[in-house]
Amino acid sequence: MSNDSEISRDVGQTAGSSGRLRLARGVSPWLAPTATAAVVTTLLTRRSPRWALAAVPLAALTGGMLWFFRDPERVPGQGRVISPADGVVQSIDPWADGRTRVAIFMSPLNVHVNRAPVAGTITSVEHVPGGFVPAFNKDSDKNERVVWHFDSALGDIEMVQIAGAVARRIVPYLPAGTKVAQGDRVGLIRLGSRVDVYLPEGIAPAVSVGEKTVAGVTRLDHV
Repeated sequence: MSNDSEISRDVGQTAGSSGRLRLARGVSPWLAPTATAAVVTTLLTRRSPRWALAAVPLAALTGGMLWFFRDPERVPGQGRVISPADGVVQSIDPWADGRTRVAIFMSPLNVHVNRAPVAGTITSVEHVPGGFVPAFNKDSDKNERVVWHFDSALGDIEMVQIAGAVARRIVPYLPAGTKVAQGDRVGLIRLGSRVDVYLPEGIAPAVSVGEKTVAGVTRLDHV
């Protein structure tokens, strides 16, 4: 398994009649070594049952990773701004410049692939170094993050991927200058964390704190 496309293809072949399981790009460095170790130790159990002490947890870990790094197809929802992340709305805050920040908390059980909240052109993708406190902590605003700006029909739309205590790796898929459709995959946060979207001034949120969101589907702006 030398890359993500090969992993996705192999998993798809094992899915059989249940359909192909698509995996997120950028998971090979984590999944490939674990899956390989699970296969090797499972084969070694034929020589000695003691290898099961390693094979069983490695197989369970591989299964968990396949679930954590799934990347299902989505039918884009309707709305001027749609959710970039699966998760739960953690907070909705008015910003000093008139915008409204919608913060979405992603648990380790959520899909970790993030999607474009609007159609347009990516004008900047900026990596900002920082800490790794839990994403639900108020100080997580200072965490490691990637700040995106989209030039859209609504003007400039800002989205921020924020790393957490467990999710310490953000993987942008696209560079500045790329044109995207609403709901296109733009990046990955490994094992969860938080994604913020800033609604432009004059646009009220259509979600409330505690509401679940689906990336590429849930409408964030009020009609």
